[in-house]
Amino acid sequence: MDSYIDSSELHHTGAEHSHDEEGNKMFGFIIFLMSESVIFLSFFAGYIIYKTTTPNWLPAGVSGLEVKDPAINTVILVSSSFVIYLAELALQRHDLKGFRLYLLATIAMGSYFLVGQAIEWSHLEFGFTSGTFGGTFYLLTGFHGLHVLTGILLQIIVLGRSFIPGNYDTGHFGINATSIFWHFVDVIWIVLFVLIYIWQ
Repeated sequence: MDSYIDSSELHHTGAEHSHDEEGNKMFGFIIFLMSESVIFLSFFAGYIIYKTTTPNWLPAGVSGLEVKDPAINTVILVSSSFVIYLAELALQRHDLKGFRLYLLATIAMGSYFLVGQAIEWSHLEFGFTSGTFGGTFYLLTGFHGLHVLTGILLQIIVLGRSFIPGNYDTGHFGINATSIFWHFVDVIWIVLFVLIYIWQ
């Protein structure tokens, strides 16, 4: 009985298994993002209902929110989606140097957004307990800020993995999932910015 196995067939089978495994991981990740979307959508709905039904929506002594600095932070955060996309393209070309530079730029832009949000919070004239508006404002922006921080940590992890020889030779699930998460965070912030800062 001939026990010889074609090595090319083994390679093809292994590659196919790796592709299926990466597809399953991505499917699970998309399900996770869908669950996160439901949470944010429920927050959005609650905010709209409270705003349209609560008399004296803003806390006493507060006439509205300053828009200029949050708008700058928004431009920085949304622009970072394009930068992390460039990082993905660089990795596909096996350009690790470009990948690391673009990813570092994305991390810096996300960090700038968080610092900007912290500075804004420190200058606000109301707190978490300042009526319904205060509670919903800090809940929504804080929960989103937590997601931004998570996205930055994920980017640091995939950046660190790029220094492991051959780590990205067999697949790019880590950076692909991180990039999708970052796009998700940016889209959520656009909605939040419109609801909280534009619709006053």
